[in-house]
Amino acid sequence: MTHSFRLLVFDFDGTLADSQHLIVQAMSEAFARFRLPPPPPAAVRQVIGLKLEHVVAELLPDGAEAELAARVAEGYRKVYFGLRAQPDCHEPLFPGVREGIAQLDRPDVCLGIATGKSRRGLMASLERHGLRHHFTTVQTADDGPGKPHPELLRRAMADAGAGPRETVLVGDTTFDMEMAVNAGVLAIGVAWGYHNVDELRGGGAAGIVEAFRDLPDTLAMLKPGHP
Repeated sequence: MTHSFRLLVFDFDGTLADSQHLIVQAMSEAFARFRLPPPPPAAVRQVIGLKLEHVVAELLPDGAEAELAARVAEGYRKVYFGLRAQPDCHEPLFPGVREGIAQLDRPDVCLGIATGKSRRGLMASLERHGLRHHFTTVQTADDGPGKPHPELLRRAMADAGAGPRETVLVGDTTFDMEMAVNAGVLAIGVAWGYHNVDELRGGGAAGIVEAFRDLPDTLAMLKPGHP
């Protein structure tokens, strides 16, 4: 079975790679630098996908000043890239992702990424996993408003020359689903990420996949522009 879409856009953290342990560790160490209690891992996972400054603001105690959020966010960046440079850095791809991306990468289909990561962080991850060459368009938190604003998807569509009815977003959070809805794009939720399936359906997912290998068949069952 084949699908009729021209552009497939993927989230990264929680969709292609399981980066939660790295993110949680970096956030805990960044908070510790400012003598703040580390946020619970579950709370961190719930906001993965937003722009970093928004993530930190959500995790800080109520009433914290914006200036503190900016300082903690900068501290997080330094810790994160320090951890990434270590040889035992743990950010594995989810099962089937490498093979699935290669299968979906066809001459008549553009693959893209829309992520809350910085461009520097995303490129480091893509290079580490040898995936960079598969993606025609890469949109990051550096490129405009973060999720669920539709700007990242609009930029991806402009790069690929694809319209909303020819585009699908694949992601693991409600922020992804809502971004797709806001851009007039179909969304597919993945069951292995950081938000649960009910949340994804409530956010507007047109379909849910339980494993990456199921994605081609799910795409084939969706008609462009229609759930």
